[in-house]
Amino acid sequence: MRHSVLFATAFATLVSTSAFAADAELPGKGITVKPFQSTIAEESFQTLLVSRALEKLGYTVNTPDEVDYNVGYTSMAAGDVTFTAVNWQPLHDDMYAAAGGDKKFYREGTYVTGAAQGYLIDKKTAEKYHITNIEQLKDPKIAKLFDGNGDGKADMMGCSPGWGCEAVINHQHQAYGLENTVTVNHGNYSAMMADTITRFKEGKPVLYYTWTPYWVSDVLKPGKDVVWLQVPFSSLPGEQKDIDTKLPNGMNYGFPVNTMHIVANKAWAEKNPAAAKLFAVMKLPLADINAENAMMHAGKSSEADIQGHVDGWIKAHQQQFDGWIKEALAAQK
Repeated sequence: MRHSVLFATAFATLVSTSAFAADAELPGKGITVKPFQSTIAEESFQTLLVSRALEKLGYTVNTPDEVDYNVGYTSMAAGDVTFTAVNWQPLHDDMYAAAGGDKKFYREGTYVTGAAQGYLIDKKTAEKYHITNIEQLKDPKIAKLFDGNGDGKADMMGCSPGWGCEAVINHQHQAYGLENTVTVNHGNYSAMMADTITRFKEGKPVLYYTWTPYWVSDVLKPGKDVVWLQVPFSSLPGEQKDIDTKLPNGMNYGFPVNTMHIVANKAWAEKNPAAAKLFAVMKLPLADINAENAMMHAGKSSEADIQGHVDGWIKAHQQQFDGWIKEALAAQK
């Protein structure tokens, strides 16, 4: 009897120490990670998915800092934040380069592919007036259709100041000769979009910029409610100036299709090979982000809701998720 008690105690000790040993071997033990994203709550999903994977590697991950991208890149270059899961290429190339580029940042692998963006108008107006190209807004009669404040010029909804899209929209506004007939409004994107949707529901013409993945294209569906406008030629500012935005089918919507990457402070990534490997291998389908963003727009947008969406995604893709952790742990050895 005494032997079995001893054996049981020894076995319990063995189990607890091996569990402890396994825990002690986790590469992130005792290390705190600080992510950043923009103030767009819809970016939380893809950020928290990375945070959750890092936690499996033993890291303590802070709640993401919500800052303007250029502030985020500068802070990450300085080592004040660790990573972002929302680096757009080539949209963020100027900010990325300005903050130190590849000398300061670690960027391997592609997290999300097929992120489109551009200008849209409501389908009803497009079909009635045969509008397919933004250049047609140089015609005062066409521009006036989208006049929201009675000044005779089209009102185009732009994006939030400080975003990569602001610089592109302003550049193209000049390049396509639209200054005399179109006013671009930059401001709080969500508030402006709410106004745009209201106008659309009232049957009024709308002209706006958007991107995917985002909930907007789930509410105003391209092809059904709205149509993408083409541009007369490729024209982008700064680091993107040599990019041809024409697609293989000959269409040109003015923006290249972007990829999104997980970017980390380079010095930190070099010291943390498991996390670096994780950042390189994670992949998230664009459609999954759109679907999650649509759930948020439908009211499931609390912090607990978003955490629930992350849980749900991991559960549905458990094998893939576990595979990332395994690859990351192997890189540490």
